[in-house]
Amino acid sequence: MNKLPKLIVFDLDFTLWPFYVDTHVTPPFSITRAGVAVDKYGYKIELYKEVIGILEWLENKSVKLALASRTHAPAAGKELIQILDIEKFFHYKEIYPGCKVNHFQKFMHDSGIAFTDMLFFDDEERNIRDIKKLGVTSLHVPHGITMALVQEGLELHAQN
Repeated sequence: MNKLPKLIVFDLDFTLWPFYVDTHVTPPFSITRAGVAVDKYGYKIELYKEVIGILEWLENKSVKLALASRTHAPAAGKELIQILDIEKFFHYKEIYPGCKVNHFQKFMHDSGIAFTDMLFFDDEERNIRDIKKLGVTSLHVPHGITMALVQEGLELHAQN
């Protein structure tokens, strides 16, 4: 893993958290006195357990991070990344409906980073297929992001 990607991109739904923000939770979101994030109906909202550790580890490696989500509830997605206190980790955020190819073209335009210097994690195979065609190293996340998947992605990127 001597060559780290210059940009690592994460999907939101079923990659960083175990739900669809546009169908499984309802804004507004808040933090209870006990420090738990909840939606309008008191549904507890959590990230997958390794997310914070992964983001902190990558931040310490000085890798730029981005979010790409095709959600039909972009305001809710943006609100949740603030409530869950992870917005600070991400340099770029493309959160709106449509093809993820558009998200990645924006990342390349805004960052100047080539597709071949990017790594992408997503739970949907169709997004993985679309983004691989751009030359981005892409890894399927079947049950939420883990450090093992991040390590696998970093190794795959280094090989490419």
